[in-house]
Amino acid sequence: MQSTRTFTDKLFLILKGLGMGAANKVPGVSGGVVAFVAGFYEEFIYSLQKVNSKAFKLLINGRFKSFFQYINGRFLGLLFFGMVVSYFSVSKILDYLIKHYELFVWSVFFGMIIGSIYYIYKDFKDWNFTTYFSLFIGIIIGLSISFLNPAKENDNLWFVFFCGIISVSGMTLPGFSGSFILILLGNYVLLLVDSVNALYDTVSDVFSGDFSFFQNPVRLRMLKVLGVFTLGSVTGLVTFSHLLSYILKHYKSITLSAIIGFIVGSLGVVWPWKKTIYKINDNGSFILDSTGEKIIANYKRFMPDVTTETLYAIAFIVLGIGIVLALEFYGQKTRKTK
Repeated sequence: MQSTRTFTDKLFLILKGLGMGAANKVPGVSGGVVAFVAGFYEEFIYSLQKVNSKAFKLLINGRFKSFFQYINGRFLGLLFFGMVVSYFSVSKILDYLIKHYELFVWSVFFGMIIGSIYYIYKDFKDWNFTTYFSLFIGIIIGLSISFLNPAKENDNLWFVFFCGIISVSGMTLPGFSGSFILILLGNYVLLLVDSVNALYDTVSDVFSGDFSFFQNPVRLRMLKVLGVFTLGSVTGLVTFSHLLSYILKHYKSITLSAIIGFIVGSLGVVWPWKKTIYKINDNGSFILDSTGEKIIANYKRFMPDVTTETLYAIAFIVLGIGIVLALEFYGQKTRKTK
């Protein structure tokens, strides 16, 4: 599969990785939806489930080329390269846009999810009582997650490991946002802001020859937290991929209908018209993270009035739908030419 990819395919695979990375960073949006709509979800899952005991034996025996081919390494490598680049580029731009044009950004994402639902639904033909029931359960679970109240921050390392396992669900399971689940678990700031900043500061210190951070217990604790979170994420990624690979192989229609339900349910999280609720102290002042930003506690959703801004937001929803339909058109075109 990997040897037949053209240069254009490889470039688009990196761009898809950029899209997945950006989506995974935004609370409420799932990178798995990008994989699903862009047409490489099953290859992604089946490639991840190749990270198994046979792969490790090949690696330990020094058969690196066989290992690379066995795990579909070129595909995963280009995809993860795009995700890493995204974290330091596209996601930074998204942070800026959400800060200054929040309503319009959420509107685009809302439209993209509507477009995704249409795209998946129209290609799914196996509707019966079981798949409709699975769809219903998926919608209920997705909506329920949207309206849960967040827990308090917890830096217990076992809980951090659990957060890592759960957070990758957004990458492997369309409709589940890993970032939003971390908000609900109370550890979004700890794991995606504070610990990442600690790593960034540490790398900067090492390059400048400053090793005083070894005497900084807070920094070392943050690095330990990030390490455990990463270990949990890798564990979750491999475990989820094996589980999803099995159920996709044996219960494909039920799984796909449940995924459609999850995506429909996620519309509650990305509803554009919402007020951000920030965490506050007992004295009423905002609690800030390590970058000095206010910490999101949850969102209060409302129905908008008919204003010029609302009409613009609806236009951005249409734009989001158009982006997904354009991706679908590209996917169909590339499938026909192969």
